[in-house]
Amino acid sequence: RSHAIACVNQFIMDRAQALMENIDTFIEHLFALAVDEDPEVRKNVCRALVMLLEVRIDRLIPHMHSIIQYMLQRTQDSDENVALEACEFWLTLAEQPICKEVLTSHLVQLIPILVNGMKYSEIDIILLKGDVEEDEAIPDSEQDIKPRFHKSRTVTLQHEEERPQDPDDAEDEDDDDTLSDWNLRKCSAAALDVLANVFREELLPHLLPLLKELLFHPEWVIKESGILVLGAIAEGCMQGMVPYLPELIPHLIQCLSDKKALVRSIACWTLSRYAHWVVSQPPDMYLKPLMTELLKRILDSNKRVQEAACSAFATLEEEACTELVPYLSFILDTLVFAFGKYQHKNLLILYDAIGTLADSVGHHLNQPEYIQKLMPPLIQKWNELKDEDKDLFPLLECLSSVATALQSGFLPYCEPVYQRCVTLVQKTLAQAMMYNQHPEQYEAPDKDFMIVALDLLSGLAEGLGCHVEQLVARSNIMTLLFQCMQDTMPEVRQSSFALLGDLTKACFVHVKPCIAEFMPILGTNLNPEFISVCNNATWAIGEICMQMGERLGP
Repeated sequence: RSHAIACVNQFIMDRAQALMENIDTFIEHLFALAVDEDPEVRKNVCRALVMLLEVRIDRLIPHMHSIIQYMLQRTQDSDENVALEACEFWLTLAEQPICKEVLTSHLVQLIPILVNGMKYSEIDIILLKGDVEEDEAIPDSEQDIKPRFHKSRTVTLQHEEERPQDPDDAEDEDDDDTLSDWNLRKCSAAALDVLANVFREELLPHLLPLLKELLFHPEWVIKESGILVLGAIAEGCMQGMVPYLPELIPHLIQCLSDKKALVRSIACWTLSRYAHWVVSQPPDMYLKPLMTELLKRILDSNKRVQEAACSAFATLEEEACTELVPYLSFILDTLVFAFGKYQHKNLLILYDAIGTLADSVGHHLNQPEYIQKLMPPLIQKWNELKDEDKDLFPLLECLSSVATALQSGFLPYCEPVYQRCVTLVQKTLAQAMMYNQHPEQYEAPDKDFMIVALDLLSGLAEGLGCHVEQLVARSNIMTLLFQCMQDTMPEVRQSSFALLGDLTKACFVHVKPCIAEFMPILGTNLNPEFISVCNNATWAIGEICMQMGERLGP
């Protein structure tokens, strides 16, 4: 029975004609098997209904009330795999236009079920080593570290780059990296998040009584789930939550020093979801206490808490921007101290927090005492890493933000940094050439090395301005740029055009002789199919025209 449903399920998403012609009969048979004693059968029934919701919602609408009642039961199924399949139903339903109409009267039942599903299970706690409070001295295993992908530089009007969000964060309401497999907790949290975006404040009457009980519960697992609930609804219910925040934010800040690491880490995440509101209040009320406690958590003895605190702090930096300037010395002391403390994985997140700080406070970072604190550990890491080490990516991204912010303050460090970037571009181009000529003998190069290097060169040109002229004069960067601008990979071209624009502004004397060669390439890239490439090419053309002025004839 289970296999039969699983087989038919293969045809739903493709809308196979044979199935579509018999869809009502199929649905009838699903209902007949709905309360089968075999969990595999129930799981496949749930899966079929979730897919039909996407593909043939018209055939389900007549039965919607009973389907919702059934799914409410299955979301509480004693078999977690069945419960997880059923929970997907709420995620999918939230994306359907009829969601509000069919679900409003069931919220009173659904919300407590979802909230209940957000508690860590005993298995979760074992897998997460939830009883291990101190692990900062234990080196990370390589599989702990997710591959990172560099986000190429896009020129915006302010010419700033947004902090790349972890792609998993969209789904992962809480950041259980080690539980990378999708589970009931994550699915329930994601469902609550999307439903909060559909129902907004209408959700709160069903939630607030539950929240009060959860957030102040003596059992840590229950309290932790309440903090997760509060974070999950932050986006959708923000307006309705505002009256309660003056009481809740101090309570959450207190939870940052809870004795359980998993409570401390979720409190970091939830507070980051309310950072926008925190920053809108007078700084002494919430921003200062939150920042002080988050900085302590950045130096926590538990790696999961360090990671959550570092990510939350980066979000706070983006929201607070120059509000952080009075506390820079204190912030830098903490971030620099973390350099000596962190294992491999969290170091990569620390680079992001430092880069985001530089983006947020800009030239305010250009003070001798701040430069003295920040640059030595960054340069030490820079010297430790080999050219083929992928840990260079986040470090170069970080340095790009720092160079742009420090402006002339970066001058003492610019020469070795500039040289290495040029070398990385040169090496990658050479490898690509060998690979293109003899693909059977050579490996394809990782072009991210070249992209990140081009972006850091852009950061240097933007930060140093005319001071970059001598470095450009002593290198073959314009020749390399000519090749990069014609690369087959859009991200390489995107970063090349950003650099060309920045060099045009900083030292046009070196760009000018190449214009006849460069302009046709820029022209062929004005293709909106690759929107960021097109955007950067347009911007570079604009910068060249401004420099050329009257002299630019047809």
